[in-house]
Amino acid sequence: MSTATTASVSTHILDTSSGRPAEGVAVSLTARSGGDAEWVALGGSATDADGRCKDLPALPEGTTHVRLDFETEAYFSKKQAEAQQDAPRVRDSGAFFPEVAITFAVVPGEHFHVPLLLNPFGYSVYRGS
Repeated sequence: MSTATTASVSTHILDTSSGRPAEGVAVSLTARSGGDAEWVALGGSATDADGRCKDLPALPEGTTHVRLDFETEAYFSKKQAEAQQDAPRVRDSGAFFPEVAITFAVVPGEHFHVPLLLNPFGYSVYRGS
């Protein structure tokens, strides 16, 4: 829920290499009030079985910039270990990007849904609805 003085943020992750939601990815949320302000850690969550973070902290009044940090290395390491239980090791690392940090601007009173499309060697994001 947002008010006229705050913005709100949500996210989800789709693993495009499998076409499935990415479950269990830790996500942290930081915010600042202005381009020169210090980043303030607000907390975090982890993606559920549907790849969604349903309990990200609320943004403080006056927030102008938000950063979502996705800890992808553990997700891909676990996925690689599961896939290779009966197969030989194919590569040295589970993810080329051990983390993904997305920084974006927000305005009061609007909701910002920022999906992450993820695979072991690339990612993209967009402003969703």
